[in-house]
Amino acid sequence: MNIRLSQKGWIVIPAALRRKYGLKPGKEVRVVDYGGVLSIVPAEPDPIRAGAGLLRGDDSLAQAIVEEHRREREHDETDLRAG
Repeated sequence: MNIRLSQKGWIVIPAALRRKYGLKPGKEVRVVDYGGVLSIVPAEPDPIRAGAGLLRGDDSLAQAIVEEHRREREHDETDLRAG
């Protein structure tokens, strides 16, 4: 399939291909250079951004672990002074 490059360097992806690959306005695509062959592929979501906030939640477990560690450290220091 041949398509024409505009003076601004733009190309138009035919509607049938946009539908086939779920390319909607604003969706990112990746242009890959395979050493003489250009390929346009749908961009995969960034796994880091996709996972952002995934583990965010109640801090009570983390706070409980920190508090338990503090108590153990104080207990160990008390044993060392008494020992």
